[in-house]
Amino acid sequence: MKAAVLTRFGGPEALEVRDVPDPAPGAGQVLVQVTAAAMNNTDIWTREGAYGTAEDPDARAGWRGPIDFPRIQGGDIAGVVEAVGDGVDSSLVGRRVLVDPAFYDARDHPVGLLGSEADGGFAERVLVESIRVHDVSDSPLSDDELACLPVAYGTAMGMLERGAIRAGETVLVTGASGGVGIALVQLARARGAHVVALTTEAKSAQVTAAGAAVTVDRHRPIGDAVHEYARDGLDAVLDVVGAPVLAEVLPYLRDGARWVIAGAIGGHTVPLDLRRLYLHNIAIIGSSMHTPHHFELLVAEARRGTIRPPIAAVYDLADIHRAQAEFGTRRHVGKIVVRP
Repeated sequence: MKAAVLTRFGGPEALEVRDVPDPAPGAGQVLVQVTAAAMNNTDIWTREGAYGTAEDPDARAGWRGPIDFPRIQGGDIAGVVEAVGDGVDSSLVGRRVLVDPAFYDARDHPVGLLGSEADGGFAERVLVESIRVHDVSDSPLSDDELACLPVAYGTAMGMLERGAIRAGETVLVTGASGGVGIALVQLARARGAHVVALTTEAKSAQVTAAGAAVTVDRHRPIGDAVHEYARDGLDAVLDVVGAPVLAEVLPYLRDGARWVIAGAIGGHTVPLDLRRLYLHNIAIIGSSMHTPHHFELLVAEARRGTIRPPIAAVYDLADIHRAQAEFGTRRHVGKIVVRP
């Protein structure tokens, strides 16, 4: 089968589209014919080895440490079950499925990801544990739309659940035009939250269409904008940017507010006045991806068709280098899909 294989840490040249052996399902596994996959920051950062380690922030590493090369990337996978291994219900064969890309520890914390710790979906077929496939045959979403959900929308669902976002609350979403950001806007709005979205002026119309009540140009003073559009303060911040947003916005949080962080593309080191936390009972919550329960909630949304992910572009697998180049420009809104 054809696959995009990461051979080492490095630039685009480290990713090769080539023939690899077809996988065969073992006990408890299913073989999924991939109909659509989508691209995420983790694909680029894993290729570059940009995650660092606890001992050395500048070390080349995957998000959980070393990568076992060669590795087929791609954590976002929609497809059709082609074959099953021993102990798996054969009625799954032929069913359209969405794949949960995460591996979990005993407490359901994510500790690995397809495309990083195991081969993923930038290929014609992928092997997954049967417990990680969810039947979405009745979903009104297209395969391309379904493939946009697992990593970005799973991460967003995890943030909303860990932050206990409720109807009627005012929330700030940073990086609102990116994959996780647009997912946060859509999912928070679906819960009945009032969404203030931080983005650029050029992308504000698309972010508004996704469900933001207000968009704020990230090039203007953020604190002033929050004070203007959320005069009673923010109930929560859903943050994929990190510094310097934290220092600018923290004074505008209401007592008992939650700051949920799932990214640090704006910087990973921030100044923090701890008095602003304990005097106002503010919680800072780290959120890495989702749990199995969070993913089941997302699958339920997919089956109902509650949200429809915006798709910025679609590429063939053979053009994955072009897809990654477009992804790197950050000019798009929504997800970039790859079709094997």
